[in-house]
Amino acid sequence: MDISSVQKLCIHLISSAVQRCRLSEGLCRLSVVLKSSPPIIRVSISDTGTGSCLEEFQDLKCNREGIGTEKWDGLLSIKTTSISDNKIYHYHLNLRGSVSARRLTRLPSIPKNDAKFSGTEVCLSIFETIDALLKDIKHYFQKMLILKIPVSSTATLMPFICTQNDMVRNLYFNETFLKSVAAELVIERGDASGLRCENVFLPNECSPLNFSSSNVERLKSGLEEYVLKHRNSLNNKCDSCFCSREKLKISSGVASSMESHRSPGLIVEAVIAISELSESLCFRSSGNKTEVLHFKDFSPGSVSIASLNALTSIDWRSYGLTLVSAVDQVDHALIEWESLPPYLHIDMVIHCYHKQYPGKYKYQPDRHLIKKGVKLALDDLKEKHTGLLLSAHAVKICSYAPDLASSIAGIILSSNDLKFRSKCSTLLELSQSQAIGKQTVEDRIKEKIISVIETNDRKPEKIKEAAPFLFVDDRPQDLDPADLYLEEHAGGDNVFSFPD
Repeated sequence: MDISSVQKLCIHLISSAVQRCRLSEGLCRLSVVLKSSPPIIRVSISDTGTGSCLEEFQDLKCNREGIGTEKWDGLLSIKTTSISDNKIYHYHLNLRGSVSARRLTRLPSIPKNDAKFSGTEVCLSIFETIDALLKDIKHYFQKMLILKIPVSSTATLMPFICTQNDMVRNLYFNETFLKSVAAELVIERGDASGLRCENVFLPNECSPLNFSSSNVERLKSGLEEYVLKHRNSLNNKCDSCFCSREKLKISSGVASSMESHRSPGLIVEAVIAISELSESLCFRSSGNKTEVLHFKDFSPGSVSIASLNALTSIDWRSYGLTLVSAVDQVDHALIEWESLPPYLHIDMVIHCYHKQYPGKYKYQPDRHLIKKGVKLALDDLKEKHTGLLLSAHAVKICSYAPDLASSIAGIILSSNDLKFRSKCSTLLELSQSQAIGKQTVEDRIKEKIISVIETNDRKPEKIKEAAPFLFVDDRPQDLDPADLYLEEHAGGDNVFSFPD
């Protein structure tokens, strides 16, 4: 993997720490510490997951054009140990080395004195400012909040002990973004008044979930928090925009492939949130555009070609949407819609991962699974929320409902057949004990017509059936037409006569 900037290197190292925590069976801690000693910043990324496999670092390649020697010498300091080891192994890895055999240097190990723990710490020193690193790292953690909602504000774990300048430091933490990973981001600045510590990892406390919540439940809750806080720009839910949770509609879809001897099963989770903010005081219209956030193996990821192909291949018109374009924006895809109402906003997140961390397996997200996951989320929204995401065809048919309802109401109210009018009132669930105005009858008929259209529109094209009758004829359907005619004329004075 080519590293083109210091920021991307730090994000990659944090992501690798998350994967090691995934492999661990217990609760883990991940800590990122930026210690400023101008003009140098020391970056420490440590975790209590499984011990590191050195191959994950050996694959890294330093792009000389992206990271000049004046910013970083290319040296990584790695300390790692597994639960079964009796030592903490220490290595120096020079990513600027041209010969792979000479890139790795083994340093004296540190005895664990019979302690049972595992973890990894990776350190590097760079010539950079805190702010230059902080923006991307903070953005990474904020996106991780979407992936996993905090389980609690505190956790009790054995601290990971590392040595720095012959001093022992205990690195504690206070936030959790994965189901079993607690994390902290700490800034240590040196200024005229001395050393100052600053925790910049924003809490996320609106909707904490149970420890046993599924991955997709956490993803749904995470996107909900993200939207309620205006893309995590606020510490709490915006009550001005979301005074009622009915203004936010959210749903999910999950698609998976079978496991095989070549690859573990792949899972795609898609979550879609639709906000209706017509009366918002602080809502800033983002135009007809939707950000589609991407995650891969429980870390923010870049947009794959498969994702773009999946998004552009969906028949959006069947959901009342017209796609203009889907563009890769590196860390997210940007969808542009045609004629999206200004008060409506759509947010989407896609997460692709293996049922078990793949390790040596290399894979690309599957276009068909991504498309299926997104369509399942869209179908679920249509099923749960009446009138939402109606197809263009259904919307067109619904536009004829008022005129049709008016015509049917006129036929009912102009009839002198009391039995017929009584049965119509029963079918329309209208009271027969008092006079009913034409507008009331029209409105009730229109509701039933639109309900039938919406019901049929929610069904996939392959299984759509003829729409149910508005008024059901409960007489036997196998009568001969002649018998039917005689039956109609058996009423004596109420015989229906054809006009001359």
